[in-house]
Amino acid sequence: MRILSGVKATGRPHLGNYFGAIRQFIDLQSKGEGFYFVADLHALDLVREADQMREYALGVALDYMALGLDPEHCTLFMQSEVPEVSELMWILGTVTPMGQLQRAHGYKDARAKGKEVDFGLFAYPVLMAADILLYRSDVVPVGKDQLQHLELARDLAVKFNLTYCPDFDPQTGEGGALKLPEAYIMEDVAVVPGTDGRKMSKSYDNAIPLFASDKQVKKSIMRVVTDSTPVEDPKDPGSCNVYALLELFCSEEELAEIAERYRAGGTGYGDFKKQLLAKYHETFDAARARRAELEQDLGYVRTVLDRGAARAREVGRQVLDDVQRACGLR
Repeated sequence: MRILSGVKATGRPHLGNYFGAIRQFIDLQSKGEGFYFVADLHALDLVREADQMREYALGVALDYMALGLDPEHCTLFMQSEVPEVSELMWILGTVTPMGQLQRAHGYKDARAKGKEVDFGLFAYPVLMAADILLYRSDVVPVGKDQLQHLELARDLAVKFNLTYCPDFDPQTGEGGALKLPEAYIMEDVAVVPGTDGRKMSKSYDNAIPLFASDKQVKKSIMRVVTDSTPVEDPKDPGSCNVYALLELFCSEEELAEIAERYRAGGTGYGDFKKQLLAKYHETFDAARARRAELEQDLGYVRTVLDRGAARAREVGRQVLDDVQRACGLR
C-alpha cells in the first residue's frame, strides 16, 4: 500500500499541524510505503520572499524527521524537485472543467473574503491532484474537511482515462494510465483550539509552536484565553480552552483528575496552564532536541531529500510516461 501526503511550507509548525496531520503520518509509516513531501510549490501562492521560502521548506523537512518520520521507512522529498508533477498538472488541467475549480473551497473562500485570486490559487486543486496521481498512490490520509481535494483527483483521473484510454473501466478503475486513489479518513483528527479559542492557524496568529524557544512556547500557552471565573469557584472543563488542549496530551485517568479539580474550585487557570506547559515539554522535548541535532547536520538532511527526490522521480517518471503515451505526447 502506497500512502501519500504533504505539508505546505508556509511557516513553522504548531500543535494543530501535529495533532491534525503529522502524528497520523508517523503512525501510518509502518503500515505501507509512505511518500511524504514538502509542498513548496503550493506555498508560492503565499510566500513571496525567496530566503523565507528556503527557510520554510527546509524547516518542514527538519520537522518531519525530528517528529518521527524515518527516511529508512518512507520517502521524504521536496515537491519542487520532482518536475514531473508540474508537467502532469498541465496535462490534467487540459481536462479540468472550470466549474469544478470554481467550486473548490479555497477559491470560494477567497472570493467570499474579497481577496485577489491568482492562477496559483485557482489551479491549486489541479496541482494537488497531480501530487496524488503521479505516484500511483493507493491511499491519501485526509481529514473530512479535505476530502474534496481527493475527490477532485479521482474525478480528473477518471476524466483523463475516459478521454485517452479505450480499455479503461470506470467501475473497476482498471485499464487507465492513472490510478484511482482512495481516501484514508483520519477519524481521530483533532480540532485543536488556538490561544484565542478559534481553530489553531498561522493565519489567525493564535498558534502554539512546536519548535520555538522555551520562552516563546511558555508565552503562547500562558495567553490561552479563559473566562473570568475566580480561583475559588468551580469551573467547567467542557468550556475551557486550556482543558481542550490538555485533552490532546493526557490519559483518561489524568483527565478525570484534572476535570475533578476544575469542578471542585480552588485552582486557578494559571495552574492548569502550567500543567499544560509541562505536558508540552514531556511530549515534544525529545523531538526538539532531535531537530537541533539535525540543524547541525544539514548535509545528512540534504542527502535524505536527494535520495527521496530520486525515488519519487523514478516512480513519477513511469506514470508520466504512461500519461504521455496515452495522450499522444510520446
